[in-house]
This record gives sequence, structure tokens and C-alpha cells, in this order.
Amino acid sequence: MIDTYREEILEHWRNPQNFGVIPNADLVIDQINPLCGDEVTFYFKIKKGKIDDVKFSGNGCAISVASASILSENIKNKKISALSKITGEDVLKLIGGNIAPARLKCVFLSLEAVRKISL
Repeated sequence: MIDTYREEILEHWRNPQNFGVIPNADLVIDQINPLCGDEVTFYFKIKKGKIDDVKFSGNGCAISVASASILSENIKNKKISALSKITGEDVLKLIGGNIAPARLKCVFLSLEAVRKISL
């Protein structure tokens, strides 16, 4: 992983965007990685089929938290129908590229949660 991307991941881990809870959220989705114990909860406010606001909370490794932070920024104001089209490759591009295979589950934890909204 290039150092610039590593720094971005660490910055999102230290200062995650959209970290917190939305009181009276329209939708709450929990996701747990049973292999390592990372967990994330997403809170959504939805207006006219779009994500008006999104926040997340949870505990996890730097890559898991950074992925949730970066993904939450990316999905704001998107149509719910667009979430099912987000791929693992898209998330890898958002966080900056190559991740060790053993850490992919950490990266994709938030994607798994977010994709539940479009089921």
C-alpha cells in the first residue's frame, strides 16, 4: 500500500467522518465480522428515495473504521437503488487500492451493511 493511502486510512481511523448516531433514524443496520469481532452500525435518514444523512458507530480495526468513514461520505445523497451497484472493487478504489487478502473482510464490513438497505 502506498504511504499516501496508508496515511489517509489512518486519518479516517483517527477522525472518522459521519461517526455517531442519528436519533430517530429511518433505518438502522448492524453488521459484525465474526472472524475478528469488528462491528459497525449504520444509521440512515432517507428522503424521497435518497440518503439524506448517514452516520455510523462501532468498533474495529483501522481499516474497518476507515472504510466505514470513506463509504459513508460516498453514499450521502445517493439513491437507495444505487447502493446495490457498489462493488468491492469500488470500495477498494475509494480507500486507495491494494489491501492484504486477510484484511478484505475488514474493508468490506461496511459495504455488507450498506448493501442491506437495498434488499
